[in-house]
Amino acid sequence: MSKAYSQDLRERVLVFLETNNNKKTASSLFKVSVASIYRWIRLKNTKGNLEPLKREYAYKKIDYDALKRYLELYPDHFLFEIAEKFSVTPQAIFYALKKLKITRKKRRLSTGKEMKVSEKTFSTS
Repeated sequence: MSKAYSQDLRERVLVFLETNNNKKTASSLFKVSVASIYRWIRLKNTKGNLEPLKREYAYKKIDYDALKRYLELYPDHFLFEIAEKFSVTPQAIFYALKKLKITRKKRRLSTGKEMKVSEKTFSTS
């Protein structure tokens, strides 16, 4: 993900535009897009400053100890049920379980390599 342009650069571009109102020249001189210049002008007019917008970081770290305790209490829950409890996506739970080396349940079939008994029908005449 790319970083925002510095506030100093934004201010220099707008100072340049006060003397020379050509946005295309400012764009080529400062190596920024014309759309960015329009955004900065709008930002200066609405907010009064040129500070870059800061997004809230949406990443949620899963507490692995709490996840282990939850799985001990509810070993049969599906990924989406666990995800609802921890307020994350099922994919996040999947990757957390993978990191903890907890795999899905595997059933051993009782008839795995054993010989199956087949029924034979005898006709009586």
